[in-house]
Amino acid sequence: MVYGENLPCRVSIEISNKQCKLLNLFESLGIRQFRVVDVRRSAQGMTRHLVKIPGNNLAKIPKHKTVRTGYSIYFGKEVVMWLETDGCDICNTIVLEGAFLVTAWNITESKFVYTFIAPNSRTYQKIISKLAGYGSEPKILGIEKYKTKGSVLTERQERVLWIALETGFFDYPRRIGVKNLSRKLEVSPSTLSEIMRRGMRRLLKHYFEVK
Repeated sequence: MVYGENLPCRVSIEISNKQCKLLNLFESLGIRQFRVVDVRRSAQGMTRHLVKIPGNNLAKIPKHKTVRTGYSIYFGKEVVMWLETDGCDICNTIVLEGAFLVTAWNITESKFVYTFIAPNSRTYQKIISKLAGYGSEPKILGIEKYKTKGSVLTERQERVLWIALETGFFDYPRRIGVKNLSRKLEVSPSTLSEIMRRGMRRLLKHYFEVK
């Protein structure tokens, strides 16, 4: 194996997605501005989108079309909420191949920019290959590979914490939980929690110079 093939990376692509169910929904409701900040698969096989829209558009969305995690959260003039659809080939490919979709937004009526975290080079290459097979013409805008920062953390702790940070584990509202993150990393929730706890303890001891 070539060094670096097994390292996680952040990938940004521009792609045509005329079949986007979310875009079609918003167009039918007259909502032109939105951003997808997370995509997940439900146990029933549906695709859940955490979206950010202008707050004055919230009233346009019929209640039966929303899947909310308790309530909608306002950030200034924008509101964040969950919406559920049966998904499209683009989102489903990224999520089902084991990557973390960090964000997505439309730049034209049918073109989107997707940014996702792939656990290794093989995963993102497989995703790009599959997307190209749909005739979506993916264009890679940038690939940023994970780079070790020093000797404070073990390699495993550093990689796990980097992925947790990049995928929104430490955000508010949290964009990914322990259960979903552990499933993507193929470890148990208890193992993931222990890796992160030990890593955070090392960072804090280093920061506060605790012997």
